[in-house]
Amino acid sequence: MTEPEIAPPEIDLGLPGPKASTRVVVAMSGGVDSSVVAALLHEAGYDVVGVTLQLYDHGDAVPTGRTCCAGQDIYDARTVADRIGFPHYVLDYESKFRQSVMDEFADSYLQGETPIPCVRCNERVKFRDLLDTAKDLGAAALATGHYVQRQDGPDGPELLCGADPDKDQSYFLFSTNRQQLDFLRFPLGGMSKHETRAHAHRFGLAIAEKPDSQDICFVPNGRYQDVVAKLRPGAIEPGEIVDLSGQVVGQHDGVIGFTVGQRKGLNIGGHADPYYVLRLDPAAKRVIVGPREALACGEAHLREVNWLGEGPLDGARVQVKLRSAAKLVRAVLQVDDSGLETAVTVRLDAPQFGVSPGQACVFYDGTRVLGGGWIKAAPTAAHPLGDVGANTILTAETTPAI
Repeated sequence: MTEPEIAPPEIDLGLPGPKASTRVVVAMSGGVDSSVVAALLHEAGYDVVGVTLQLYDHGDAVPTGRTCCAGQDIYDARTVADRIGFPHYVLDYESKFRQSVMDEFADSYLQGETPIPCVRCNERVKFRDLLDTAKDLGAAALATGHYVQRQDGPDGPELLCGADPDKDQSYFLFSTNRQQLDFLRFPLGGMSKHETRAHAHRFGLAIAEKPDSQDICFVPNGRYQDVVAKLRPGAIEPGEIVDLSGQVVGQHDGVIGFTVGQRKGLNIGGHADPYYVLRLDPAAKRVIVGPREALACGEAHLREVNWLGEGPLDGARVQVKLRSAAKLVRAVLQVDDSGLETAVTVRLDAPQFGVSPGQACVFYDGTRVLGGGWIKAAPTAAHPLGDVGANTILTAETTPAI
């Protein structure tokens, strides 16, 4: 595939001093995006150092061409660095990654949650450990290939959605704090993926048409059950699928195979209306199912909230995303009675369906990211407590009206 000619962009990271003496570390996954970032910054005159992280043990997962940070990806990143002409290092972060991301991923599934390990990887590995390493290397900034934008506002750096809505990755960076944003740069934030690939062709990069990463890097072919079973041997147990009255309607091989809001793959046919997963009860090894209307959720309780707004968090009117592919919906934020600003209740203007503990709730003001938090509970009509693992089964008579 031949891409049309594209002119070199104007790249200015807003850093003090001459570009030639300004070191920028680029986090290189071996994919097109981070490779183009490194090439563009080198072309612009910055002192570029590429760093690729070896994140996981190949015995824990078998790498595929749809993941990142695998053996081929490290080779691809090094090849790009050699072609463009800047130094490249591979750092062994396997232990950090296992402790900070993989263990929590497995435990979260076993607790009946639906985790997002990519957020934890950005938060704990790339924007904490790698950021510190970049500073140790004398860098003035750490640049990544994320499709988000950063701008300097009156009260410090602000995080915005990527210009290309189809590639926007702001949902996965909600936990990035102001101190990190001050050091981070995202040169692709104003581009489309088409433009990025065009630049890759312009630089003559062999990975110009390399497919995007689709799977979680340590979860080959999307089979997260296999990874959880390997990380936590013997922890996955079969159990019952029950309806709201407590009647057994099916069997399952482990609660980790289900997520709140799921309709397909339940294997409990023969009912006039479709069943949806309403909640998971890992302690009792139960999957509770029922009608879609029982999923209606009017509020979500969050933990580990990160606030990037200027005004007070309590009472803030925002738009929120409750899943990465969900549409923005309006809500108001309320700091919980504990007084901790990391514990917040999100009161939705209109009920939403399929809100799952373990996912993120991200706050927006238009295209600006105001932060977000992790969903710890999502009360519904069928489950007013909202917490994962509560044992109460509500009958049709005791289910509150929606």
